[in-house]
Amino acid sequence: MASAQPRRLHAAEPPPRWRTSPWAVVDCSVLAAKVWHEDNAHEAAAMLTGRELQAPDLLIYEMANVARNKLRSGVAPDIARAGLQAFEDHRITLHAGVCTAVLGFAARYGLTAYDAAYLALADQLAAPLFTFDQRLAEAARRHFGDAT
Repeated sequence: MASAQPRRLHAAEPPPRWRTSPWAVVDCSVLAAKVWHEDNAHEAAAMLTGRELQAPDLLIYEMANVARNKLRSGVAPDIARAGLQAFEDHRITLHAGVCTAVLGFAARYGLTAYDAAYLALADQLAAPLFTFDQRLAEAARRHFGDAT
């Protein structure tokens, strides 16, 4: 499905001593692009290659919501389900969040609790955060002090 405007994939990483982490925290925007073969699917796939994917457990519900929105916009049910199946076939370690940490990141960087959960996990794991979300990427760069 073609999007109106191409999105840029952002990789915000912790300080250099952690850049060799095999882990990567990945948000819904990246996985949705990949599994529903959106315009930036190849970029998403390339960034994730060789990484052990990590995400907050809310990712399950965000992906289901993307599928629901696709159905509402006229995407065929079999395509919506195929994207969810492709997501379920990925090996992603899901993590429960810590409410106080999520609240701290949300308040500090003006994020939703949902987006803050990804940043909190990236911080906890000292792992890069991959997202197409400009606001989340900017918050992660400010947090990690990374201007990439």
